[in-house]
Amino acid sequence: MEKIQSAIAKARAERRAKGGESTSARFVHRAYAGESREDTAWDAIHLITPSMKRLRAQRIVTLDRGRDAVHFDKLRTRMMQQMQANNWRRVAITSPTMHSGKTTIALNLAFSLSRQVRSRVILSEMDLRKPSLRQILRVETERDFAEVINGNAFFEDNAIRVRQNLVVGMLQSPLSHPAERLQDARLSETLDAIEEKYDPTVMMFDMPPFQVSDDVMAFADKVDCMMIVAAAERTKMSELDACEREVSNVSNVLGVVLNKCRYEAEDNAFEYYG
Repeated sequence: MEKIQSAIAKARAERRAKGGESTSARFVHRAYAGESREDTAWDAIHLITPSMKRLRAQRIVTLDRGRDAVHFDKLRTRMMQQMQANNWRRVAITSPTMHSGKTTIALNLAFSLSRQVRSRVILSEMDLRKPSLRQILRVETERDFAEVINGNAFFEDNAIRVRQNLVVGMLQSPLSHPAERLQDARLSETLDAIEEKYDPTVMMFDMPPFQVSDDVMAFADKVDCMMIVAAAERTKMSELDACEREVSNVSNVLGVVLNKCRYEAEDNAFEYYG
């Protein structure tokens, strides 16, 4: 583990020396507005309560405070401290390759954030090739976030609230031409409109693995920063370094989450290197 952390630090230092890693904010968001208009907008989104038993079976452990949630809560706090310090609101979550657990990390962070009373969280599925939020959440709904991505429907008609302050946009099935859809300027306008109307504390985007396509690069200009999830004993150091290097060329690297750790003195499932 120390070798991985040292390798990450060394690679970052080399990129900074070459001027290849940006730390400046890409967007400046407006100040927090009054609550009444946004509350009304949130209340208009259909509320579905997922089964806590099913969620726990899918390793979603942040529904309540407790021993299982504490490490995600720490990750949540560090993430929000960095984002607020840079005036960032949008974060994409990706991984170098498949099976790193990025979607599980994204959902645990989203539920952890939703336990903060004044937070508003929007989690949108942008892994258009292999969507999985519906399978994990196990909610039955005909609402399809693809209609919003395609510009054919309103957000409130195709997203669901899984908590009072947590909204999820899920896909029914994979979409064709994903990179082209993610790069479309109309999607930028749609996301700007969602942010303006709902004034979320944070907008999270579950992305595909970075190295399987150019999808993440196509979407990079629509977020402020990216979090990278790597799987311990599965993700190669060369894959992680290449992913972080390429992400740093198109966005701000928020941090690296090392997931699926088998070691740990406190039963932690991951380590975070910001």
